[in-house]
Amino acid sequence: MKRGSAETHFYRRGTAFRIPGMAVNGMDVLEVRGAAEIALDHVRKGNGPVLMELHTYRYRGHSMSDPAKYRTREEVQDMREHHDPITAAKTELLARGMAEDKLKEIDKRIRATVSEAADFAENSPEPELAELYTDVLVERY
Repeated sequence: MKRGSAETHFYRRGTAFRIPGMAVNGMDVLEVRGAAEIALDHVRKGNGPVLMELHTYRYRGHSMSDPAKYRTREEVQDMREHHDPITAAKTELLARGMAEDKLKEIDKRIRATVSEAADFAENSPEPELAELYTDVLVERY
């Protein structure tokens, strides 16, 4: 980031255009929700866009060709054990009184939805080339 930009805090990049921004801990579900509510309120009032920079952690490399050797296994394991957003959200819900069996039911429905979506994607025919730009905004200058 430092080599590519004088401003390394991406949420500040809209300042010159009077676009407010905020840095958000993307590993905290409740913080993300709170920030999204603030941004949505701002936008819905007709005040224009909000730039949100969500700080997250990838457990894997960027792609299949990225073995992520720039991080140790211990670092990744520490992030999974102490900063995982799903685990933290589950802990918070349990602390607020949600029953464990209700969480298991939600998890079961999520897994079924994901499995169904994956099956649909894997068993669907390849789209036509003409569909490549469907629902993609292409601006011409």
